[in-house]
Amino acid sequence: MKTLERTHILSRIVEAKRKRLEELRMRVPEVIVKKMASVAPGRPSFLETLARPGRTRIIAEVKKASPSAGTLIDQLDVAQVATAYRDAGAAAVSVVTEEDFFQGSLGWVRIAADASGLPVLRKDFLFDPYQVAETRAGGASAVLLIAAILGADELAMLIRATGDFGLDALVEVHDEAELDEALEAGAVIVGVNNRDLRTFEVDLETSIRLGQQIPAGVLFVAESGIRNPEDIRRLAGAGASAVLVGERLITSQDPGRALEELA
Repeated sequence: MKTLERTHILSRIVEAKRKRLEELRMRVPEVIVKKMASVAPGRPSFLETLARPGRTRIIAEVKKASPSAGTLIDQLDVAQVATAYRDAGAAAVSVVTEEDFFQGSLGWVRIAADASGLPVLRKDFLFDPYQVAETRAGGASAVLLIAAILGADELAMLIRATGDFGLDALVEVHDEAELDEALEAGAVIVGVNNRDLRTFEVDLETSIRLGQQIPAGVLFVAESGIRNPEDIRRLAGAGASAVLVGERLITSQDPGRALEELA
């Protein structure tokens, strides 16, 4: 797939998300969503779990499909996979909830959280406080914010919103400019995605390079392209406190066993 086509896919994903949000606002007013968020049960802290001293923590991902790879798993039992991840030693679970291109569902967040008891990160394309509130109402401990689709002011506003709703924010970056933007916006968890969303190319050197520029006191998570224990050791050496692993696990016949082999 050519770079221009891939860049267009990112724009299409965000546009589809905006349309879904417009429709959702008509069905469920924001005041109702905020009320639901305010009474949602407490969940374990994503930040505190990943910041515990010791080995590099693994965030294991639940994902049904992707624009680049298509359908990854035909029959996805979210509760079963999340429980297998917990039993195999995952520190947290990431759930991809985008509907149109990743075949996800926000409802999976609560399923994964209830089944595993672990902190759950909602991975989606978020740009509005309404989505932050629905994430908290949906049972998550943390939310993904993608610097590539947000302006500096938008990012800072959404980071503040996550704090207001008792969520942690994993701010995802791909290059030096986005890292600077994330730090200036107040990010305390930075995820370096080795897969560039504009080209879909994967390179672990992205994390190794940017990891040197993440200051002490900001938790560093390396994302994507992690295939074996050696990759995790390299990333830990670059300063990563945690790694996020997705397709390597979900496409295996036994996701729990695949996670054990990584740890």
